[in-house]
Amino acid sequence: MSVWDSIVGQEQVVERLRAVASGDPKAIAQSWLICGPPGSGRSNVARAFAAALESPSHGLSNEPERSSEQVLAGTHPDVTILATNKVTIGIDEVRDLIETSEQTPSIAPWRIIIIEDVDRMLERTTNVLLKEIEEPSPHTIWLLCAPSAEDVLPTIRSRTRVINLAVPSTQSVAKFLETQENIEPKLAAQCARLAEGHIGVAKLYATNERVRSDRAELVSGVLNMRKASDAVLLAGQLIDNAKAQAQSDVEEKAGEQEAEFRRINGLGEKDRIPPQLRGAFNQIGKKADIKRRATRRSRDVLDRDLNTVASIYRDVSVLQNNAEESAGLINREKRSSLVNLAERLTRQGVVDRLEAISVARRRLNGNGNQTLLFEALFCALLA
Repeated sequence: MSVWDSIVGQEQVVERLRAVASGDPKAIAQSWLICGPPGSGRSNVARAFAAALESPSHGLSNEPERSSEQVLAGTHPDVTILATNKVTIGIDEVRDLIETSEQTPSIAPWRIIIIEDVDRMLERTTNVLLKEIEEPSPHTIWLLCAPSAEDVLPTIRSRTRVINLAVPSTQSVAKFLETQENIEPKLAAQCARLAEGHIGVAKLYATNERVRSDRAELVSGVLNMRKASDAVLLAGQLIDNAKAQAQSDVEEKAGEQEAEFRRINGLGEKDRIPPQLRGAFNQIGKKADIKRRATRRSRDVLDRDLNTVASIYRDVSVLQNNAEESAGLINREKRSSLVNLAERLTRQGVVDRLEAISVARRRLNGNGNQTLLFEALFCALLA
């Protein structure tokens, strides 16, 4: 199994990074910025690149290698990954990473630091990181991930090697679901289409029927809105579903972490936690951390819902411009309702509604009142 097998629809990037990993170590840039839209797989690319850099075969082997498996699983001692569920990345977290980056690698050629969502850093935090990016330790490589280069400070951009990822095609995402997740072809094709190139969302739709059902209900709700009371009810339902899904996801993740903690420490499912391990074990399920992670996850779910709503008006625009044959419909299961809406709206009306969705996304990122935000949005969408 190659370290690059999990990368979907990024053939040119993989070819470039494979060549870098197998080239002269002295010529390798030590600071990288991997950019791509949500779901394009930038975190997976960072992990695969790290695995190739730490691999004895430089990632060229098709046989499993222990170092590569450790990196991809997040357990390699010389590869540190900062993946936060919080709204922002704290300055203390970055200082800890910098301290780690100064250490000599223990078993591998490089000490590699991966920061997912580096765009979540406040400017003060980014300035702390900048000093290390400018003069990294000789044996350290930084892999930063962000939606686009414009989402990070120009000073960071100018000191990193930028890698831009493409949006994976529907066909490549569907193939990934079939081959890697064993999803039957018809469902894989549907989920890839609904996810619009977002690999993680496609996998979620394919493996979670409730999430898929919630999406279908949202599309129907928007298409059937006729008055303000419909908009208010739909907003309330959306918020409730997002909170429930976020809480479920976070609790499931905490459960997995607890199970892994027990496994690593040789404890059974019902064994008592020894006194010397209780502090570390209790950190996994701290109520404050669970609440923060659920808040962040809820915002991610709502952001995905905004993409779903935007896809409706994208489809309406496709129909209004007679481009269905060339561009296709995302929500083809609702074609008759989409045709009806396309007849009721002007082209400018569609543009205005897409702009209202963009405004709602900015407000969501600004930590506004979510219920009021979606009530206002759905009222603006009434036709």
